[in-house]
Amino acid sequence: MMLWILLALLALTALLPLGYALLKPGAARGRREADMALYRAQLAELDRDREVGRLNEAEHRAATLEVQRRLIAAADRTEAAPTTGRGAVMLLALPGLLAVAGLGLYLLRGTPGMPSAPYTLRAEAQARDDQIMALMRARVAALDQGTEQARRGWILLGNAERGRGRADAAIEAWERAATIRLDANIAGDIAELELERGNAAAAEPWITRGLAAEAADPRLRFLAGLIDAEGGRAAEARAKWQALLTDTPADAPWRAMLERRLSDLP
Repeated sequence: MMLWILLALLALTALLPLGYALLKPGAARGRREADMALYRAQLAELDRDREVGRLNEAEHRAATLEVQRRLIAAADRTEAAPTTGRGAVMLLALPGLLAVAGLGLYLLRGTPGMPSAPYTLRAEAQARDDQIMALMRARVAALDQGTEQARRGWILLGNAERGRGRADAAIEAWERAATIRLDANIAGDIAELELERGNAAAAEPWITRGLAAEAADPRLRFLAGLIDAEGGRAAEARAKWQALLTDTPADAPWRAMLERRLSDLP
């Protein structure tokens, strides 16, 4: 019995930070909406590229699936909101209730003697994934590197590596695709991933190159302003975002986000 009491106390201790986090003031809203707006803009841009012949059906379908995956992931993210009064009290009690409920379910349904998945099994699964990716990389590298087939292969490989959380490998694959033919989508993907890693200096040249290829691309123009804003250059960010806002249709899904970003500048 003492063992279960000790486990309950440990569970409560582990959940205390959750209770504290729930009672803290909510985080600023807007990142989820901004991401979703940007991904919707990318989908619209892909449709335009297909219409003007820059993408065939296969390229359009592959790129659309990747953007839709990111859109779904962004939609699944939740943003915190401040809680006060009775709601705060309920949230404060929630960690304890979860611990008690979890302990009860474990006593009824749990299997204490079941071992966890050994490290060797997890390592084997990782090794299989690495082997598959290495095979894909070898096959793409064996293609004629001046063809659109090779370019599409590097793009898909970069998308897969990004999904695995391997930013360096994703960027390397996208850079290989860019050497065949650079467009705003590749430049934006590389710049976006570099910014996610906090590497604005590496992102900026790709934004510049992408805008040289497609000066009207809204994602690249937004990211250019974002670099200025995060670098403390509010005037430059305002000028870029205001110009983008002027060119943005009234019904564009990212317009509200852009207006809010402008109003948040000092």
